[in-house]
Amino acid sequence: MAIDYGIIDRITALWGCTPSATIPILQGVQEQYHYLPPEIFPYVAKKLDISEARLYGVATFYENFSLEPKGKFIIKVCDGTACHVRNAGPLLETLRKELGLSETKGTTGDLLFTLETVSCLGACALAPVLSVNDRVHAAMTPEKAAALLKELKAETESPAVREEAVHVTG
Repeated sequence: MAIDYGIIDRITALWGCTPSATIPILQGVQEQYHYLPPEIFPYVAKKLDISEARLYGVATFYENFSLEPKGKFIIKVCDGTACHVRNAGPLLETLRKELGLSETKGTTGDLLFTLETVSCLGACALAPVLSVNDRVHAAMTPEKAAALLKELKAETESPAVREEAVHVTG
């Protein structure tokens, strides 16, 4: 994937080239690429006048940062107590099957979907829940999950989404 350093320059200009801006700058880069490409570390470290090791340390300390490419649609299935006892497991299995994913493979090859489990989405009364790009879907069933995937896949057929996926994958 080719990195557009102009994007990184705009992000650093927005937040300032100071070490205190490390987290928002990394967040901005991740918003653009859906992960933190390894090529950005030397460039951003130099702009912030910090070591690459320190920048990498921040990126690996916080769980919200990813060093692995993620899909356009990030689906998080809650496996907290309320969701677990209300059968979140079959939701996860349906999504894995429909997307061709497994416990060890969480992102589709076309970088359109990433499937993750989380400990809690904070919507226990609505269990079982999942989120797609932070939008919560309540009282999910395997059938509702399959229908939601169908809708998301239909969205990917639009030229704008396909173009964005091509841009992200290189």
